[in-house]
Amino acid sequence: MTSRTATAFNAGLPRQELATLRAILLEQRAFRREQLRTIRSSVPQEPIGTDGSARAEVQNHLAVAARIVLADVEAALDRLDTGHYGRCVRCRKPVEVRRLRICPQTVYCGECHRMRESGQ
Repeated sequence: MTSRTATAFNAGLPRQELATLRAILLEQRAFRREQLRTIRSSVPQEPIGTDGSARAEVQNHLAVAARIVLADVEAALDRLDTGHYGRCVRCRKPVEVRRLRICPQTVYCGECHRMRESGQ
């Protein structure tokens, strides 16, 4: 693939920037996987109505949130591998690099994210 063709993929992000974002995503994936292992190994097996069951419920909510983020990270890595990374799923414009650096698994540009949050 020529460098001209390569820039058409992954929203035209420079190769070094993509490598940095991939490294961040891989780190996040490892963190979430470890977080899920820790949660699974520490879930108390207490009867309903005890402090243990409340703790288990909190840990269950944490596990759900971790699985959601892990799925988003995995999807971002998939997009990187297939050349579809860094484009807003709503308007198809490139997502701002500073936004990707903060949340590399994001699928919305800043404008579409604000519109989505405001219900538009």
